[in-house]
Amino acid sequence: MVQEQTATATGGYANPDVLVGTDWVAEHLDDPNVRIVESDEDVLLYEVGHIPGAVKIDWHEDEQDQLTRDFIGKEQFERLMSARGIANDTTVVFYGDRNNWYAAYTYWLFKMYGHRDCRIMNGGRAKWEAEGRPLTREVPQYPPSEYRAREADESLRAFRDQVLEHMRAGRPIVDVRSPEEYRGEVVHMANYPQEGAQRAGHIPGARNIPWGTAASEDGTFKGAGELREIYGGQGITPDQPVVAYCRIGERSAHTWFVLTQLLGYPDVKNYDGSWTEWGSLVRAPIER
Repeated sequence: MVQEQTATATGGYANPDVLVGTDWVAEHLDDPNVRIVESDEDVLLYEVGHIPGAVKIDWHEDEQDQLTRDFIGKEQFERLMSARGIANDTTVVFYGDRNNWYAAYTYWLFKMYGHRDCRIMNGGRAKWEAEGRPLTREVPQYPPSEYRAREADESLRAFRDQVLEHMRAGRPIVDVRSPEEYRGEVVHMANYPQEGAQRAGHIPGARNIPWGTAASEDGTFKGAGELREIYGGQGITPDQPVVAYCRIGERSAHTWFVLTQLLGYPDVKNYDGSWTEWGSLVRAPIER
């Protein structure tokens, strides 16, 4: 595990070490204790070019069980880690496109299986490219590891019955989708018809705080003070349990990262079933 302080400005975060800057990554490209992982919304970007030494984890092919509507199980996760040469004490740094949208999703999955040292490269792929840093098409080969995961920590997830109970109790829910999705003007996002739902709208009582509001123009995360104003101003405070959702849980994983890792909220669950499930549930209440 890499111990030295990151080069990223702390920004007043509760856990500043979960972010590293592009300079830090550039300095650790050949560090055998560090594994850089690219996880993109556009699953072909890695093949176009990636950070030297980075491995690819495909959010759909690698992270999703191909038969059950669920994530891969513990043994599958262990095999994935072994194949990517990631050991239990490896410092894993995630990055990707879309302001680290799927990088945060993969980070969340790693935390669910108990990987200790996870970080995100602040600014993601776009910042690395904007700075003119090197990309390669060479796919690295690492010796397989003997990885041992813990049982999945499902306290990080919310399931539909838990969300229904949470809603009925009047507890805070964050809908991180676009305002158009929240208002029920669209059933699904453009280009994602396979992830649509039968009804449009939002979970009753949910506050709409689009995931992208947590990022600055260059894709880096906003400072803690500004983030607290964004969420606290909508009644999303650390003294209450929070559920975040989007379409399939990827954008809400980004918000989960902000609330738990950057702001230190103690009880935030990502509802990965999200609107794809809720919008098709029989008798599930919906607001527009």
